[in-house]
Amino acid sequence: MLDIGIAGGSGSGKTTVVKELVRQLPANSVSVISQDAYYFDNGDKTPEEKKQINLDHPDAIEWDLLIDHIDRLRKGETIPMPIYIYITCARSKEVIYVHPTEVILVEGIMVLTQEELRKRMDIKVFVDTDSDERLMRIIRRDIAERGRTWEDVLRHYHL
Repeated sequence: MLDIGIAGGSGSGKTTVVKELVRQLPANSVSVISQDAYYFDNGDKTPEEKKQINLDHPDAIEWDLLIDHIDRLRKGETIPMPIYIYITCARSKEVIYVHPTEVILVEGIMVLTQEELRKRMDIKVFVDTDSDERLMRIIRRDIAERGRTWEDVLRHYHL
């Protein structure tokens, strides 16, 4: 099994790189684990508290669960990857079952910041993109997909 970590700033193009790798590799040979799926469930917080959550800080991620899931995949087990819903800041009751494959892609802005996670990666990739381009991508994505206003996006970007 080959574990590849793909990191980079928000809006850098990590997901695009992952999609291209999946397209280029043989069918059913790649599983994708998204760091975003492992944000802590904050569905019980007030709307004001949710606005203060910094999703770009390592404390926002349930690293132990992510690492456990990687280890289980490496042992040949299928894992129930959570689904995080940005609009509600909560995890869905549903999960995505991820099966062990020849290649595991672990994608997220902070996947290279955690030593225990890095130890499990055979290849580490950092996607670097100009900050102005990243901001434009974030604005488009967060307004369209995450229910944020222009002001919300800029406030979050400056955290």
